[in-house]
Amino acid sequence: MSTTILANEAASSSFPILPALVFLPMFGAAVLALIPRSRPEVSRQIAILVALATGVLSIVMLCQFRTSDDHFQFVVSQMWVSSLDIKFLMGVDGISLFLVVLTGILFPIALFAAKPDNDPKGYYAWLTLLMGGCMGAFLSLDLFLFFLMFEITLVPLYMLIGKWGHGRRVYAATKFFLYTMLGSAFMLVSIVALAVLAKAGDNGAITFDFTKIIASDNLATSTGRWLFLGMAIAFAVKVPAFPFHTWLPDAHTEAPTAGSIDLAGILLKLGTYGFLRFGLELYPEATVWFAPVMLTIGAIGIIYGGIVAAMQRNLKRLVAYSSVAHMGFAIMGLFALNMEGVQGSVLQMVNHGISTGALFILLGFLYSRRHTYEISQLKGIAKVAPVFAGIFTIVMLSSIGLPGLNGFVGEFLVLIGTYVAHRWWAVVAAAGVIIAALYLLWAYQRVFQGEPDEANASFPDLRLSERLVMVPLLVLIVFLGVYPKPVLERIEPSVRRVLTRMEAQVDGFHEPVTQGGSQLGPIVDHRESESGGSDSSNGEHALEPGAVTP
Repeated sequence: MSTTILANEAASSSFPILPALVFLPMFGAAVLALIPRSRPEVSRQIAILVALATGVLSIVMLCQFRTSDDHFQFVVSQMWVSSLDIKFLMGVDGISLFLVVLTGILFPIALFAAKPDNDPKGYYAWLTLLMGGCMGAFLSLDLFLFFLMFEITLVPLYMLIGKWGHGRRVYAATKFFLYTMLGSAFMLVSIVALAVLAKAGDNGAITFDFTKIIASDNLATSTGRWLFLGMAIAFAVKVPAFPFHTWLPDAHTEAPTAGSIDLAGILLKLGTYGFLRFGLELYPEATVWFAPVMLTIGAIGIIYGGIVAAMQRNLKRLVAYSSVAHMGFAIMGLFALNMEGVQGSVLQMVNHGISTGALFILLGFLYSRRHTYEISQLKGIAKVAPVFAGIFTIVMLSSIGLPGLNGFVGEFLVLIGTYVAHRWWAVVAAAGVIIAALYLLWAYQRVFQGEPDEANASFPDLRLSERLVMVPLLVLIVFLGVYPKPVLERIEPSVRRVLTRMEAQVDGFHEPVTQGGSQLGPIVDHRESESGGSDSSNGEHALEPGAVTP
């Protein structure tokens, strides 16, 4: 299988674009660390230049990506620790493609959107290093390399919150670090145990190579479930899923604007991406077994996050709790275990990054003017800042999931996929859409409507530079809402590969589907499997396009 899914290595671009996406920001962070503190303007210029160059590379990768190919593309493989078969192994498929592009777009925008109050050199160095770590985590195909990149993201965000945040920033940063480190400990144990027990290396040796491990079938059922659970804890903390979410509101509330943008837009996706890449693909049987539990966690997160958001008096905490609800949709889509659900989940990750990232940018603009997020101290802003209010309205409606904007597409696919597979979970989750409209429209009414009081009467509208920062995000919000096909058609082949492999490896599992679109309900598949289609020990045929037609 490893040779099958990496078959495009020779056909990929000769330029090592994936290592460049990772090491260019890391090299930029090293350069920033060497610049004298007396030249803060140079630090900002270098950070923006490095982020823009990385973003351009991600767009180039997107343009060169083969739409109908379900293999990993632009693959780079270099032995690192031969005795443990640890490699610098990277590749991108339809599942990770748009998360990489989102990272390349959102980080430069975050740099343009906000400046630090102090020590710009350290601020820009940590942000640039964070970008490299996120890129590495989305591109890694070696489990040890993934863990390393996953951990690299912790320190920069801890420093950004702890030094450049607001209020109880040290408490929020410490809480974030402890939660995520605890989850990472479970993941490390699972990764090491998997590498040893899978015996997927040459001659049954240890290996951390993801492509070799998924080609093997050496784990006992109970072992796979325990290892899945260990990794699931780490990813659930990162999402964050209920009940591991309590670090998020504090981190968002006290983080600087750029930290909140990148945390909501990119870092939370490491959790849902981890579930898809290293949960569904590595442990197909355990995924099916745990699916009802994960669907329940996702549904609780949607309802709980929405209700708690509606009770918030702080606008930034409200948006933070909305992330708990929106990421609950992403979890539900993944564990619906069908094309609509998983595709919708990946699209929801991207759309949430765009919409919530845009909301935090606007909140940063608001804070720079009023130095508060308290809803009670804000009133009538639409009267004095109509452009600000208009842009906020579009982004807010996107977050609600209004048809015609990007937020609708992902949630709609998730609900369709979940309804087909598990009807009542979808019914519960649909109530979350109504709750989202309630808390966001109510907050908008209190902040933007009415007559401004004396404190808000001089609220300045957006400057030209601030409007330009919002333009790319507004374009994406409308484009993905009206015409999501280019994104979906690139995601679909890789999602099909994952689901086809699950059908091949899990006895009795068939993707929940509709019959010609005429019935919204799971159809029992009575296909015969005695011919060997679902009896493969390594699932190699499952990664060949068209191997199984659900």
